[in-house]
Amino acid sequence: MNNTTSSAPEACDLIIRADVVVTQDDARSVITNAGIAILDGLVVEVGEYAAIEAAFEPTSRLDLAGKMLMPGLVNGHTHLPMTLFRGYADDLPLMEWLEDHIWPVEFQLTDDMLTIGAQIGCAELIRTGCTSFLNGYFHEAVTGDTASACGLRAVLGEGFFHFPSPHFPTAEDCWSTIRNLKSRYDSNPLIRTAVTPHAAFTVAPDELVASFELATELDVPWQIHLAESTAETAICMEKYGQRPIPLLHAYGLLTDKTTLHHCVDVTDEEIALLADTKVNVVHNPGSNLKLCSGLSPVQKMLDAGVTVGLGTDGASSNNQLNMFRDMALAALIGKVRHNDASAVNAQAALDMATRGSAKCLGWPELGRIEKGYPADIIALDLSYPNLMPVYNHVSHAVYGATGMEVCMTMVGGEILYLYEDFKTLDVKALRGEALRASKWILSTAKK
Repeated sequence: MNNTTSSAPEACDLIIRADVVVTQDDARSVITNAGIAILDGLVVEVGEYAAIEAAFEPTSRLDLAGKMLMPGLVNGHTHLPMTLFRGYADDLPLMEWLEDHIWPVEFQLTDDMLTIGAQIGCAELIRTGCTSFLNGYFHEAVTGDTASACGLRAVLGEGFFHFPSPHFPTAEDCWSTIRNLKSRYDSNPLIRTAVTPHAAFTVAPDELVASFELATELDVPWQIHLAESTAETAICMEKYGQRPIPLLHAYGLLTDKTTLHHCVDVTDEEIALLADTKVNVVHNPGSNLKLCSGLSPVQKMLDAGVTVGLGTDGASSNNQLNMFRDMALAALIGKVRHNDASAVNAQAALDMATRGSAKCLGWPELGRIEKGYPADIIALDLSYPNLMPVYNHVSHAVYGATGMEVCMTMVGGEILYLYEDFKTLDVKALRGEALRASKWILSTAKK
């Protein structure tokens, strides 16, 4: 940036002024008395406000005095329409929860119901400062269209099983839908796709291989639930005589294009394998706790060099899509899991929720505020009592913030939420739709 007084200011769309910017750049710079210049949806400069103001002539300005700017959080694993099941089947172990309560109802979901669930999910993500997410569910075009209309970024994965699902008699019947989904969003800058088998114990090995070949052909990420619990391990051992991670490795499915969700029941040898194969892992602490799946050895993975992101999972197994809560849980649980107060420190947790998750989405340019990168930015109001006083802004983001301090959410330079005002959603009308959906869920469950 040329700061000489003789240079004419450069044109930009917007200048934001704030008390501080937590950039999450390579140096993890934290800038006080900060400014950000934005043009065509990208950050064109970030630095001290006086220098930004001198160097750029904006079309508009946004004064966020008293606020802390951060990259928009990246939810590395969720099932957005499952907001419909929030609180519907609580306090149950994974397999009972899935087989006896969730699957029987969700296999009857209509596009109308899925739209309501996706809208509720988008509203929650926007309100709590999440700007992009990696999804896996059914009829993913519904979630994609909803996310795009709301201004969020999403990577969509049409879920499939070995057994019949809401959309497909067999896994192979999903392939054309996956191809069509990618074609549908090829020209949409907000939406991308992935290939999404459910799990190693619900999709046969030959189908896993075929789906991975499809992901390779389409050049999209391949994501799967894996090693989520000891119960899953037991099923894999009974079916295939191998634990989940070695099973995938035997079929050549662990690569840098692979994103594994959960990885709770893993051994030291398997962690080394994850590192060697450069796979991406998404940690889901809230969901793992609620389903009593276990405590993932996240610090061991980080120490081994594994890319670890962070996700909420669906709102039926977490009850929230609030990434701030899962950041705090990741840090706190990590210390107990490793019996080490320094394990999964605040910076590591924030890295997981931003840069780490971005890699898990196959979208590594997200999760940072840096020149040339997308202007996906959120603001936290530092006037909240739980954020006073300030010694360490990263610590506050992870341990102090609840997500309700978010006062601005922006994606690609477009403001989606500002001071209780949702710009792309009618949240008041959505309350009525949520009530209608809950009545449908209860009536369907009784059939």
